[in-house]
Amino acid sequence: MTAKVEIYTWTTCPFCIRAKNLLINKGVDFLEYTIDGDEVARSKMAEKANGRRSVPQIFINDEHIGGCDDIYALDRQGKLDDLLLT
Repeated sequence: MTAKVEIYTWTTCPFCIRAKNLLINKGVDFLEYTIDGDEVARSKMAEKANGRRSVPQIFINDEHIGGCDDIYALDRQGKLDDLLLT
């Protein structure tokens, strides 16, 4: 079974692009919510992300992972692959 991965992004955000590229390079399917300038969507994301309003915000199996730096840190620590396979 593969994990359910969701990512909230802005189209031109370099951190969003970088986070998506990591997932793509790992062959992970993910659901992307592009929220460019949509304050209602951003507020909903922030509720789900413990108040964090920056993008990207990433969720794996409904668990808040954090942003771009967070997902890369998990990958460096060897923890990301395990999360993606659950």
